[in-house]
Amino acid sequence: MKKPLNEMYDELVRNCAPDDFWGQVKRTVGGKPVSEEQIEMIVAAVVEATDLKPEDCMLDLCCGNGALSTRVFSHCAQGHGVDFSEQLINVAREHFEDAPRETYQLSDVVEFLRAFPDPKRFTKAFCYGSFQYLPQAMAKAFLAELKQRFVSVSRVCIGNLPDKERMNDFFREGAYVDGIEDQYDSAIGIWRTRQEFFELAAAAGWHTEFRTLPESYHASHYRYDAVLSRGRYVP
Repeated sequence: MKKPLNEMYDELVRNCAPDDFWGQVKRTVGGKPVSEEQIEMIVAAVVEATDLKPEDCMLDLCCGNGALSTRVFSHCAQGHGVDFSEQLINVAREHFEDAPRETYQLSDVVEFLRAFPDPKRFTKAFCYGSFQYLPQAMAKAFLAELKQRFVSVSRVCIGNLPDKERMNDFFREGAYVDGIEDQYDSAIGIWRTRQEFFELAAAAGWHTEFRTLPESYHASHYRYDAVLSRGRYVP
């Protein structure tokens, strides 16, 4: 039986060096942490996709250890990260928390979205590299609660989504297992076409646009970013 994802990440943190922030959240290529250039591409993509302003309050859903969150939060007035891994949140609080400007919370993401007492506080949100690991029912609840309760959030970046139409660009010959694209607890999580994601978000009331990171980004050939808004965005 597979371990729950939060337990897997708790164990991963314990097995990584205390300052191996990218290894702790599996932001690696060939087992090695991604480069600074790659991280800056992600940060720039999130900032641009959400049209993040100095006065914004950003919410990072499934924030991991805060290593990516803190870089995004540096572009706005306040940030709050939420994750279900106790060990990752411990790292975030030890190394990155700077209350009240930057804070981190241990919580299941859907439970947080349903119960957070001050949802109007946030104006932008993102979830990078984690949405595909939510079971389908949780993914639907995530999008619905964010739309219905967090009414001040105008734009959301859901990033690093695996593109079902590009699975052949990822799986080596003989590596594909039938049905693995629908398993949230697989190594890559749930693969969705852009149309499938568009319909999933539309059911919760979001409008979706799609973006792809530059070709120099290591996973640009099989992943995309989704940008959600409450209406068509005019820059």
